[in-house]
Amino acid sequence: MTDTVRVRFAPSPTGFLHIGGARTALFNWLYARHHSGTFILRIEDTDRSRSTDEYIDAIIGGMKWLGLDWDEGPFRQTDRFDVYRDYVKKLVDEGKAYYCYCSSEELEARRQEALNQGKTPKYDGRCRKLREPVPGRTPAVRFRMPQEGYTVVDDMIKGKVEFENVQLDDLIILRSDGTPTYNLTVVVDDVDMKITHVIRGDDHLNNTPKQIQLYQAFGYPLPRFAHLPMILGADKTRLSKRHGATSVMAYYEMGYLPDALINYLVRLGWSYGDQEVFTREELVRYFSFENVGKAAAVFNPEKLLWLNQQYIMASAPERLAELVVPFLLRENVIAEGQPVDMDWLARAIKTLQERAKTLADLARSLRYYLVEDVGYDAKAKDKFLNEKSLPLLKDLKADLEALSGFTHQELERVFRAIVEKHGVKLGALAQPVRVAVTGGTESPGIFEVLDVMGKEKTMKRIGKAIAAIGENPPGKE
Repeated sequence: MTDTVRVRFAPSPTGFLHIGGARTALFNWLYARHHSGTFILRIEDTDRSRSTDEYIDAIIGGMKWLGLDWDEGPFRQTDRFDVYRDYVKKLVDEGKAYYCYCSSEELEARRQEALNQGKTPKYDGRCRKLREPVPGRTPAVRFRMPQEGYTVVDDMIKGKVEFENVQLDDLIILRSDGTPTYNLTVVVDDVDMKITHVIRGDDHLNNTPKQIQLYQAFGYPLPRFAHLPMILGADKTRLSKRHGATSVMAYYEMGYLPDALINYLVRLGWSYGDQEVFTREELVRYFSFENVGKAAAVFNPEKLLWLNQQYIMASAPERLAELVVPFLLRENVIAEGQPVDMDWLARAIKTLQERAKTLADLARSLRYYLVEDVGYDAKAKDKFLNEKSLPLLKDLKADLEALSGFTHQELERVFRAIVEKHGVKLGALAQPVRVAVTGGTESPGIFEVLDVMGKEKTMKRIGKAIAAIGENPPGKE
């Protein structure tokens, strides 16, 4: 076995890339990058009834979105059936595997009988000593497991885990239809791809003693194993759809940043002191299995949302401008093909990014900057666009019209002059203007908003507000 670290992520394309799979991919990726090793992507698609090209594309898309680049692959197991059959033939020829002629109905009947007797269902080995084929039946191939002693899994996370060999089945390695099974293909692939470390979820731990026996039957050295604790929902049951989104791309659709999800996933089971937020470079530098816990991790959507907000706050507005455009389209803030000044959009985002938790939030917040006109919140309109604010708005409109520039400083000077003239506080003018230009009562600082919105749009909206007050004086239905 090579001294260079070689790891793989080997998803089964029977569904989208989910949170647990993404964390497994991430830990493999980090381990490879930390050791300047090789990260391989392998698609385990031997389950032809459930594997689809759509799911393969979705898994690859999820990996690319998360930025988990691979060095070799993607390899597909369905391209390697001849290789697996050669390995099976070798085991049969050496007496380490045998043909099993039991039908699925017979096996199921025996399984039920064992359960009814309170026994652990296990193949009874009746085909172990067959010397002649059974006429009219196409056999499967079973691997001959040792019947005594122990198989020890020396795990990088869990330590040494012992399995009694008497409890292990003579597993099927080639089905009667000629398709190989998981435990065989994973060992053959890991051998051929020179995998040094097998890093996967601990739901695979019970398969590991079977795979160790296959390695030894082939005469190959074992890789190191690391079985990651599973991810639980808040109710401490296995994470599933009832706990919310589990598909990685669902988080893309909701407007999460990939680095935020990466940061959150790595903290599900791994720690480095009290640090919560990491750059990718820090993750690669610090990652090791010494800091991976043995206990299951609990998925907390609120914590992920908080972390995403931290990443949005820390992101360059120019980067957010690129990322938010698909969400502006989806929220109907802009139309397909509508030109957007990206430098200006970055300025608008800078006023809003401290409040946004997701890119979808940010897109909705940008609406009043981008749409041609805004509607008023009814309560805000009644409270702030009325006869009391009318003279203030009229003065503001006249003074803004006369401005040669339209900067934060000039706007503040004009506002302060008007409130001083009328003997009111700044809010008496700022809130009516906020409702006039945004439609509501919450926004960043009013001078920032008007500075970004620009003179033309600001004047148009203040003019509309003045007209609206005139159309609905007190007492008019």
